[in-house]
Amino acid sequence: MNYWLFKSEPDDYSLLDLKNDKNSTVRWDGIRNYQARNLLRDEIKVGDQVLFYHSSCKNIGVAGTAKVVSSPYPDPLQFNPESKYYDPKSKPESPRWVSLDIQYQQECIKFVPLALIKATKTLEEMVLVKRGRLSIQPVTEAEWNIIMKMAKLV
Repeated sequence: MNYWLFKSEPDDYSLLDLKNDKNSTVRWDGIRNYQARNLLRDEIKVGDQVLFYHSSCKNIGVAGTAKVVSSPYPDPLQFNPESKYYDPKSKPESPRWVSLDIQYQQECIKFVPLALIKATKTLEEMVLVKRGRLSIQPVTEAEWNIIMKMAKLV
């Protein structure tokens, strides 16, 4: 099992939205960065754990957890001309972009703000702190455990 951080803008889609979706499950789609796509396609597996991170908002940080519940599959939005994620260069026989499904696990008892993560010496090597622009990022088991303690989830 591996650990990941998935960023979402809560005005577009929040942890609460995930919790309230059918079966508390959603297709994680719309990824249009090749590095993030490669993680989805090649590294992330069913059963992996996800830190659900709220970004581009007033309260930036880890809001809760989810888990990966499907293998990657072609992102259907890339083929829909009505979607903002449409990619006219992507073809069904050789799709460029992938999605997978995640399922809500729990909300943080204590929200973990980015400022606290950055101020924590043991998290100074975390991808989020070093180069936190990617919408999907690996998280080490040690980092996961520290965040879980901060969130009061252990």
